[in-house]
Amino acid sequence: MPRAKNGPATLARRKKVLKKAKGYFGNKSRLFRYAKDAVDRAEVYAYRDRRKKKTEFRQLWIVRINAICRANGINYSRFMHGLKAADIDMDRKQLSELAIHDETAFVALIEKAKQANAA
Repeated sequence: MPRAKNGPATLARRKKVLKKAKGYFGNKSRLFRYAKDAVDRAEVYAYRDRRKKKTEFRQLWIVRINAICRANGINYSRFMHGLKAADIDMDRKQLSELAIHDETAFVALIEKAKQANAA
């Protein structure tokens, strides 16, 4: 009885990896042996960076909020503490968008935070 090697499944698996490696430079886009390593590494980075993206955006929002707060005479941590004391529940993404698009409303929030810190 001949040995069963399951060629169609092997070819399909290799074709799938080479399709993912399309656009890679040199042998990494043409030869399965090298494409497999490149695709594995790329998928690890993609998985890691999908989670890292959330951290980076939060850092960006904090930098934006801090910049406008300092321009109005309060630092970021005192501003956030004042918002919490004043029972204003807005996340950093909303605050950042407000700071960019509606500066007068954000300045009003800064004043409320200052008053809450003073009390």
